Amino acid sequence: MSREDFYENIRNSTRLNHFANLVNLAAVDGVIKPEEEKLLKRFSRKFDVSKADYERILENPASFPVHAINSKTQRLEFLFDLLLIIYTDHEMDQTEEFLIKKYAVGLGFSEEQAHVIINKSKKLFENNFSFDFYHRFIESDDN
Repeated sequence: MSREDFYENIRNSTRLNHFANLVNLAAVDGVIKPEEEKLLKRFSRKFDVSKADYERILENPASFPVHAINSKTQRLEFLFDLLLIIYTDHEMDQTEEFLIKKYAVGLGFSEEQAHVIINKSKKLFENNFSFDFYHRFIESDDN
């Protein structure tokens, strides 16, 4: 199944909430930087976010809840999207790390799983790679 087909199966509200989570992480430092805005626009197209919803979410992204996701692969893909936003500036600060762990738990990972996944992710996000590589790396037991 392609990534596009994968996201077509997600309920609209879940897509909007996930997009709001991306916006919330982008704005965590008080301003959405141009590179973050470019990525947000790409995600808004990916998730079929209307212009009206985009503006509404930009006004108050924290008002959208995080929804637990049943599929572990889908949770990882949502987490991957959030990490892409965080690493637009090539680093994760303490506030971003706190929020991403909170989102990981909200998506359905246990606190222990979230801790392990975030730590593995921090090692990876210093480089560019595909979601398939990320998925295999996170699922491996040797790291």
